[in-house]
Amino acid sequence: MSLQYISDNTGKTTGVFIPISEWNELKSKYKGIEQEHTDIPVWQMEEAGKRLQDYRNEPTQALDFDAAMEDIEKDL
Repeated sequence: MSLQYISDNTGKTTGVFIPISEWNELKSKYKGIEQEHTDIPVWQMEEAGKRLQDYRNEPTQALDFDAAMEDIEKDL
């Protein structure tokens, strides 16, 4: 894929240009790629934000994924 990165005057990348032929290929391969997905309920977004803030406040309280899975599986 021949992407071109767009930068502002400070050099910060602000966008990506995808040639139309490649965009059309992506659209045919991934149906619905143009649709904006905003169907996440507000309460879920708020809960995710709260959990992220909790993690930022106390990152040591988070469980490792593998350890959490082991803990769940031992009770099955």
